Amino acid sequence: MGLTALKGKKSKKKIARAKVRTGANAAPIEQGLESVQYYFQNEVSRKDAIEQVKTYVKNTFSKQEARYILSNPEYKLLPSYYSAATAFFINSNLQDDKLPYWQEALQKRMTDIIESGKVLYNEKQKAKKDSANVITLSPAQRLQKKISNTIMQDLLELEDDWIDGKESTINLYDRFKFHGLAGSATLPVRGVVEGWLLDYEDAYHKRCDQAVEGYSHLNRSELNRRIKACNDMLSDLDSIKAATKASRTIKVKRPKSADKQVAKVKFKKEDNDFKVVSINPVQIVGKTRLYTFNAKHRELSMFYTDKPSGFEISGSTIKYFDKEQSIKVRLRKPMDILPLILDKTPNQIQKELSNLSVKVNTPNGRLNEETLLLRVLDK
Repeated sequence: MGLTALKGKKSKKKIARAKVRTGANAAPIEQGLESVQYYFQNEVSRKDAIEQVKTYVKNTFSKQEARYILSNPEYKLLPSYYSAATAFFINSNLQDDKLPYWQEALQKRMTDIIESGKVLYNEKQKAKKDSANVITLSPAQRLQKKISNTIMQDLLELEDDWIDGKESTINLYDRFKFHGLAGSATLPVRGVVEGWLLDYEDAYHKRCDQAVEGYSHLNRSELNRRIKACNDMLSDLDSIKAATKASRTIKVKRPKSADKQVAKVKFKKEDNDFKVVSINPVQIVGKTRLYTFNAKHRELSMFYTDKPSGFEISGSTIKYFDKEQSIKVRLRKPMDILPLILDKTPNQIQKELSNLSVKVNTPNGRLNEETLLLRVLDK
């Protein structure tokens, strides 16, 4: 093989495979503690090693002490795999001349971390207790808290300015937007501003001796300015409430499906005397014109609606029909008229009905066991 060929040939990179640990159950216990300690170092996973220590702690210490010890982080429970191997030997009731030395060392190690575990355990219990005692505020309480921490602070600053003799004003509409408050927050604010307004008006118009005395340091011009400022703030609150109402999302009630609407509807499926079979009532939902015939009373009804979404049915009642344009007539000769209802256009039907010498009434929209559903139209 030439040099070129050798140069071009690449050696395969060796990939190190993860060592598969055989676990504690395969430990060479017949070879003694030292062999088991070495075995744990190389063949037992950290998780299994810690489990051996935990089992030892639970079997050796009191319930309370074990609780404290096991509250420590895992690195304190497993200072070395030798400790885990010792715990395994003890848990398995095995004997070795060197076991007492390692057993004493393990017990001392676990005893030394009781106090640190106790601190961690108590902190954890306190945290649980504190989380259980957390008070959850209702939406109304959260709103009140937000109002107190935002817009009410603005009003307090304004009041301080007025006490200091400053001619300050405040635009509540802008402040509400700044704080992210809506119309629901106007009520408590209105209470404060209306209280101010009442006091200033009582002093200005001398309706209350206490108000006159309380604001005797203010001249009439300043009283009038504050009255105007309060009225402006109340006007802002009205605007905020109106704006909130205008932007409020209106929930539109979605109509039930046609199947659900007609689930309980009462009607007559077929009449052999008049040789008429009813249409499926599902067809009524969403249509704008409906013809029905009461076989018992020989009453023909025509329902009409100008609602874009058409008729709806609730129970056995036709909803949203126009009472001014819907009619009900008693037929003397049904067999002459019914075929026309099933075949002609609305205008042709109307023309035929107008030729009848009958009294025209308004239908009530209720269907019953004698009602035949003749025909529906979308015009």
